[in-house]
Amino acid sequence: MRVHTTLPGAAHQQESGTDEHRQRDQRTLRWYRLWECIPAFFGVIWLVIAFFPILYMFMSSLRPQTDFLTDIPWLPPSHPTLANYQNVLQNDFGLYFANSVFVTLLSVFLIVAVSLFAAYAISRILNGFTRVVFSLFLLGLAIPLQATIIPIYAMITDLHLYDTLFALILPSVAFGIPLSVLVLVTYIRDIPQELHESMLLDGASHFRILRSLVLPLSRPALVTVIIYETIQVWNSFLFPLVLTQSPSVRVLPLALWSYQGQFTTDVPAILAAVFLSAIPIILLYVSGRRQLLSGLMAGFSK
Repeated sequence: MRVHTTLPGAAHQQESGTDEHRQRDQRTLRWYRLWECIPAFFGVIWLVIAFFPILYMFMSSLRPQTDFLTDIPWLPPSHPTLANYQNVLQNDFGLYFANSVFVTLLSVFLIVAVSLFAAYAISRILNGFTRVVFSLFLLGLAIPLQATIIPIYAMITDLHLYDTLFALILPSVAFGIPLSVLVLVTYIRDIPQELHESMLLDGASHFRILRSLVLPLSRPALVTVIIYETIQVWNSFLFPLVLTQSPSVRVLPLALWSYQGQFTTDVPAILAAVFLSAIPIILLYVSGRRQLLSGLMAGFSK
């Protein structure tokens, strides 16, 4: 029988090697955790930078006019009050809000509907006509809005739509469709062609394919288009400024601009109106942020 013995020096070297290896792993783990904290640190800094204007706007809207210049801006108001919101709501803010909601909802609905049908035809019906149509949509992205305001004004006047809410809807739809078609075409092309062909072989019509296949699978892209176009239409200022005149058809961006004359130095009241007008956009972004990110990344990462 052989007896294996380990020398004390060898055992000591083995233990010291194990300790060194363990210490090296611990140092590597600490550095790895440190590198993980760096992006989180910069993310927190960016969150503070992005969120502070909203927090400042909200806190300033709660300050009385007498405390606006004396309070510390980044601290809560010393004498909070809702008088600024009451002042804004009593000056036809509800009418302006309703006008903005009507224009935005109808414009975004038309943009999404037209863009979805056009994107499906461009992606799945491959012929010379659809290629020409797609090129025209892409050409629309190169036309600046400011360069077309005079022809748009002339056309709206000839259609007897000047100083109406529909004068804001038609140009918003026209300028919103090109980018929406580009986003939807990029996403629909990523849907497997085999699914489309199998439904065609089963006798499904294009409308059935669009409703049962394309629409469910294109939900992230649709949410992206809805959020983006809602922001564009909701914040539009040039069209309301040029194509409307009466206070009864005034929308929120133009109304906020007019508040500067109504509340000459009452900055907290103006900030209260701005905060109320920003709430729908903030809520829309918060509710659809996940699908918005996936819709923006789809197709462009390949």
